[in-house]
Amino acid sequence: MRTLYPEIQCNKSYQLSVGSGHTLHIEESGNPSGIPVLFVHGGPGGGTSPRHRRFFNPDRYRIILFDQRGCGQSTPHASLTDNTTAHLIEDMEKIRDLLSVEQWFLFGGSWGSTLSLLYAQRHPERVLGMTLRGIFLCRDEDINWFYQSGANAIFPDYWQDYLHPIPPEEHGDLLNAFHRRLTSSNEIARMSAAKAWSVWEGRCSTLDPNQDVAEHFADPHFALAMARIEAHYFVNKAFIEPNQILRDTTRILDIPTVIVHGRYDMVCPVKQAFELHRLLPQAELHIVRDAGHSAFEPGIIDNLIHTTDKFAEWSA
Repeated sequence: MRTLYPEIQCNKSYQLSVGSGHTLHIEESGNPSGIPVLFVHGGPGGGTSPRHRRFFNPDRYRIILFDQRGCGQSTPHASLTDNTTAHLIEDMEKIRDLLSVEQWFLFGGSWGSTLSLLYAQRHPERVLGMTLRGIFLCRDEDINWFYQSGANAIFPDYWQDYLHPIPPEEHGDLLNAFHRRLTSSNEIARMSAAKAWSVWEGRCSTLDPNQDVAEHFADPHFALAMARIEAHYFVNKAFIEPNQILRDTTRILDIPTVIVHGRYDMVCPVKQAFELHRLLPQAELHIVRDAGHSAFEPGIIDNLIHTTDKFAEWSA
C-alpha cells in the first residue's frame, strides 16, 4: 500500500492580488521543470497545508498549492466579498498566467472536485488530466443531505452538537439559520456557529473516529473561514446553475480522469461519484471499501498516489 511522499519544503511562495481586496497565497514545491499540477483544496474555505504537497512525486511534479479567497494564508480572512465560483475560476487562470503554465493537471477533493470540474468545463484546453476525490456535485440534494437531513441519521450524537447554536424553531432550515449567524455582527454567535458547523464536518469525515481531524476542524481560525465561506456558497447554490456539472460533462470527455471515492463517505455519498462516472465513462472509478471522506485515510492515500504516479508515467 502506498503512503504519502516524504515531507518537502516550499521552493517559492507568492502573494497575488486578484481584486476586491483579496490576496491569494500561492506556493510551489517539487521539481520546477516537472509536470505542473494544481492542488485544489476543499471547503470552500478549507485552505492548504504542507501535507498536501506529499501526494505527488517531487522529482516528477511541479506542485502548485493555493489558498482560495478568504481562507488559509490568503487575505482578508473569511471574507465573502466577491467570493464566488466564477471568481475562483478566474483566480486559477491568473495563477496559471503568473506561473507561465500552458497546461496542468488538476488534483481536487470534495469542493476541490467541484471546482476542478467547473474549471475544466470552462477551460478544457488547459487541463492535462484530473484526479478527483470525494465527488461533490453541489446540488440542492447534496447540500441538504449533510446539513439538513441524511447524515444526521448516521451520526445522531454528533448532530446534537451541530444543532446546539440553533433554536428549535429554526431547525426546519438549518442552512439559512447558520448563515444568518455566520454573517452577523455578534462575534460570540458567529464563532459558536462556526465551531458547530466545522466540527460536524470534521467528525463525519473519517470512517474511524479521528481526534486529530476533529481538533483541526475545531481550530477557531480554520472553523470561521470554513463555516462562513461554505454557508455563503451553499445558500447561493454554489453560484452555478442546477445540475450544471453533470449537464456539461460533454465538454470534458477527452480529459483523462480518475475518480477516487470512499465507500462510506458520509459527507459526499458515493452515489455522486457513480452519477458523474455514468456521464464520464472514459474515467476510472475507484471505490475504496474501507474509507470515508478524508483524503488522509490509508486506502484513499494509496489510490491517490497510485493515480498521480500513473499520470506522471503517462506524461513522460
